[in-house]
Amino acid sequence: MSTSARTLQLLSLLQSHRLVAGAELAARLEVSLRTLRRDVDRLRELGYPVQAHRGGAGGYRMLPGASLPPLVLDDDEAVALVVGLQAAASSAVAGTAEASVRALAKVGAVLPARLRRRAEALGEATVPARWAEPVAVVDAAVLTALAQACRGRQGVEFEHTGADGEVVARRADPHRLVRMDPYWYLLAHDLDRHDWRVFRLDRVAGVRGTGRVFAPREVPGGDAGEFVRRRFDGGAARHEVRALVEAPAARVRRALGPWARVEADGEQRCELRVSTTSLDWAAFALLRTGARFTVLEPPELREHLASWAARLPAPDPAPAHRGRGGR
Repeated sequence: MSTSARTLQLLSLLQSHRLVAGAELAARLEVSLRTLRRDVDRLRELGYPVQAHRGGAGGYRMLPGASLPPLVLDDDEAVALVVGLQAAASSAVAGTAEASVRALAKVGAVLPARLRRRAEALGEATVPARWAEPVAVVDAAVLTALAQACRGRQGVEFEHTGADGEVVARRADPHRLVRMDPYWYLLAHDLDRHDWRVFRLDRVAGVRGTGRVFAPREVPGGDAGEFVRRRFDGGAARHEVRALVEAPAARVRRALGPWARVEADGEQRCELRVSTTSLDWAAFALLRTGARFTVLEPPELREHLASWAARLPAPDPAPAHRGRGGR
């Protein structure tokens, strides 16, 4: 391996910013520890902030720099980056769409032709599913500040606007950011209410770190996404819906995405399960499949569908057949 190629490989190994033992790096590069030190010095001369740690648990770590260094990406990483930027170009996070377009133009300009074709094929074949109502836009600075606070386990303060329009100052230990389309949520432990709370991020502003580092807490139930989903349901009575749909399971999954559980029951039929607080949503999900279906449970969903059908206008009667000579 040439010196330049080895330097690029070393740069790739260090870009995770974790501490990597010198012996591990030397083994991966198939060089001696002395050669490794020379390669590290070469990276430092190029402006990369590589920090050395001595001792038995020592090694090397890449520190965040004042500016972004050139990235070293393998083929799959480069394609994933382009496709991700394409998706972000239509993001609900304020300010990221334009930045994603600029970044996409820069990355696309330096991709080899074979990788550009792969990325373009993926982008053209992928269609995002969107809600009809306007998407709630999240301030990118809010999202970034809370993500960093979650990772660093640092307490935060912010203003939260309730559904009634009242703005309240909150102090919390942030745990996870959860995306439940079309909204972003923060799951955090509220320090004033001494309990877990869920905040919609498009209603959050003025995030400030308090400088206090907190010990991790266990989320009730252990799953942050499921906790937010339960809060999102608002504790309303749930309906466990089961129905047989006369369509292939793959087709029904494409129609409903992650909001329903679908199990094949032969090649042309499947069983649909939906857990929901709204019979309207359950009816909409069944109608969206575009296929005949039979509701197994609950009985009230059958009654709900019958009431929908009763409100629909009756079809116009078929026109009478006219003879050849009639007018």
